[in-house]
Amino acid sequence: MNFTWDAMLSLAIEVVAIIIIYLIVRAVGNSVISRTFKKAAEKKGTQAGRAKTLSNIIKSVFGYATLFIFILVMLGAFDIDIMPLIAGAGVIGLAVAFGAQGLVSDIVTGFFLLLEKQIDVEDYVTIAGLDGIVEEVGLRTTRIRGFDGTLHFIPNRDITSVSNHSRGNMEAFIDIGISFNDNINEAMAVLQTATKKLYEEDENIVEEPYVLGVTSFDEYDMKIRILTYTTNMNQWAVERKLRQVCKEALDEAGIHIPLPQQIYTDHKANG
Repeated sequence: MNFTWDAMLSLAIEVVAIIIIYLIVRAVGNSVISRTFKKAAEKKGTQAGRAKTLSNIIKSVFGYATLFIFILVMLGAFDIDIMPLIAGAGVIGLAVAFGAQGLVSDIVTGFFLLLEKQIDVEDYVTIAGLDGIVEEVGLRTTRIRGFDGTLHFIPNRDITSVSNHSRGNMEAFIDIGISFNDNINEAMAVLQTATKKLYEEDENIVEEPYVLGVTSFDEYDMKIRILTYTTNMNQWAVERKLRQVCKEALDEAGIHIPLPQQIYTDHKANG
């Protein structure tokens, strides 16, 4: 290359043009991909989480492809012959493959996670001993947001098993303690009435709560269990509401939840 001022100016303009075109193509491509999957979710009934998962994967593949083309074009702008690089890619790839087995495993595992629809964005899952909400399923890693706010990056090759808690309705149950002196049948009737009213008011409860009966005897009380099923990810909120309405109903009926009590005696008086 003849490094005259004119040549350097021309090269600088060409490089800037290539960078601008690359950024525009990447931005437009990502926008098109997002809109396409958004429309697919709206028109074809695709789940929002599934649409986001596939959208992120396509964006990732598109990003790597455009970056590769960008590098090749930039090398060409500097009059670097890319044919020997392409010809040697097989030899280099073979050498790199031995050191990139983990990367290949990540990509293959990620592919099967998507193909088998094991997880989608916004699913509540347990993966590699971690609980959380899936934020992204990538080619190399899966990102899970823990309930304490921690963002976990899990290499796909470490995902040997998946527990997906977001498929179908979820179980919600609570145990309410009553005194041994209270009437069990009366307490169960009060709880059934209160929970039925909550079922009629809360659309997140998909089955009428059922008072199972006494499940255990503790030192201070006997536990009555209440079971129901809720829409996904609303089981904890429903359990909190169940506890509240049950406590209020028992108080109104004069049935109190016993608490541990300590009795102090005056040893001097007894002595």
